[in-house]
Amino acid sequence: MGRDEHQAATISPAQLVDYLRRAGHPDAALVDLRLLGDTSGGLKSYGYGRPLKVTFKSGGREQVLVFRTMSPDPFGHNRRSARAETLMLAFDTFAQIPRHIRAVDLGAFTAEGTMVSIGTGEAFLVTDYVDGELYADDLHRLQKAEQATDVDRARAAALAGYLAELHRDRRPAEDYARAIRDTIGGGEGIFGLCDSYQAGLARIPLHRLNDIEMSLIRWRWRLRDYHHRAARTHGDFHPFNILFRAGADFSVLDCSRGGVGDPADDVTCLSLNYLFFALTARGTFTGPLRELWQVFWQTYLTASGDRELVTVVAPFFTWRALVLASPVWYPNVDEEIRDRLLIFVERLLAGARFDPHTIDALLAP
Repeated sequence: MGRDEHQAATISPAQLVDYLRRAGHPDAALVDLRLLGDTSGGLKSYGYGRPLKVTFKSGGREQVLVFRTMSPDPFGHNRRSARAETLMLAFDTFAQIPRHIRAVDLGAFTAEGTMVSIGTGEAFLVTDYVDGELYADDLHRLQKAEQATDVDRARAAALAGYLAELHRDRRPAEDYARAIRDTIGGGEGIFGLCDSYQAGLARIPLHRLNDIEMSLIRWRWRLRDYHHRAARTHGDFHPFNILFRAGADFSVLDCSRGGVGDPADDVTCLSLNYLFFALTARGTFTGPLRELWQVFWQTYLTASGDRELVTVVAPFFTWRALVLASPVWYPNVDEEIRDRLLIFVERLLAGARFDPHTIDALLAP
């Protein structure tokens, strides 16, 4: 449910009676409805966002329940998933606190307005199926190839063009701060990744990760006024989330983090894999994967016209480099490659200029 839909939705007496009768009160009859803090009472419909006190009769006695919903706010709850997370956490934890009010059920409103219980069990998602081969298979093949094919170049250009079109859809400025905060401080973001690195790594001691984190805090404030860059994004645009069929026909999987952020997120996510696959196979950024890097970057920058992007890539390259350098995600990568990935982003974080066509100095050991 989108933001506007959420604000416009209401809870009617009929919905409440239907829910109560399905939730173990088959003879439920409403006595009174009132918003907590409101003494007017009555049996009208109520909007989402404020606790609703429901008094009803069932089994010969009067009972009272409070129905709680959430409205979007700028404190991390502008997404439907974030509001669901907050309510689910409340349901799971209220009983752990002495003298706390009791959580009776957890529910959801269907698109038709029916109130359904989801108090136990795990959520699941059903999607359709599409044929295709992972783009990662192409990159694995190109690790051993002498040159890229016309199809390889066409695919890199198609992916760049797709992102340029995707990113033309701009998003509200307030969503940008959330996206940067999640990228840097989220459990799936940079801080969470740093926490996954174990102590004792010769090339990646913990103090090195600490220094990276401190640099990123400075970058977070540097990007504070870049909210004009908020755009529709995929959020996890890597080769294992792209399926190709014949030629340059493709589908994408697993859009992530609300579908909004900085375009640099998607562009760095995919392009860093050209570099990574080349380094792990050759030890240098040469060969057909370097050529695809050039095709991808040139196509994207031309199609998007986003010349500012190269000035904000450092935090996003850092996030993706920490994934690729991670012994958890990639346990068989040579330690020298992990080190070079981090050297690359450390130089960017320190202010080195990024030019996708001349990056060899950034990659030097």
